[in-house]
Amino acid sequence: MKITRLVLASNNKGKLAELQAMFAPLGIELIAQGQLGVPEAEEPFRTFVENALAKARNAARHTGLPAIADDAGLCVDAFGGLPGVDTAFYATQFGYPKGDDHNVDALLAQMRDVTNRRAALVSTLVAVRTPEDPEPLIAVGRAVGEIARERAGEHGFGFDPVMFIPEFGQTFAQLSPETKNANSHRGKAARQMIELIRGAWL
Repeated sequence: MKITRLVLASNNKGKLAELQAMFAPLGIELIAQGQLGVPEAEEPFRTFVENALAKARNAARHTGLPAIADDAGLCVDAFGGLPGVDTAFYATQFGYPKGDDHNVDALLAQMRDVTNRRAALVSTLVAVRTPEDPEPLIAVGRAVGEIARERAGEHGFGFDPVMFIPEFGQTFAQLSPETKNANSHRGKAARQMIELIRGAWL
């Protein structure tokens, strides 16, 4: 099966840029679903994999192209793995507007007196050839670290400024984009997915 274009079931510019760079060596062009008029999918599920599959199927159904979706979030040990699939809307639970900066504000406030700071950023990528593909490709990447007590760094997006990675002694936002992509949850999932696509589709 010759695949040259893949619809990304997301309109997140940061996500698109990260994944485009990683998929370039395969010779596959990643196109954001918004450019093709694909409406947002419902995400009613409580796991990353189910939501990613729903988004990938929705994008494939509307475009007739193979599609890939990422469902990602922050899983905080002290909160039993939450916010998880609700990460994008985390701030709204505490009266803040939706948005990355507000999510970080809300998290720092909620964790002010919490000593167990361990957390993982998780990315689940799901790719389908068609909406009815019975064999979706599934890749999961985890980046484990600790929630810092204050923001540090200028790069990245989302929780990167407070996701402290002990092996580097820095937050994801302090690392160069190349180093971050090599070690991030999305970077790990993307590398797995590239091997899966190579083996199964190309």
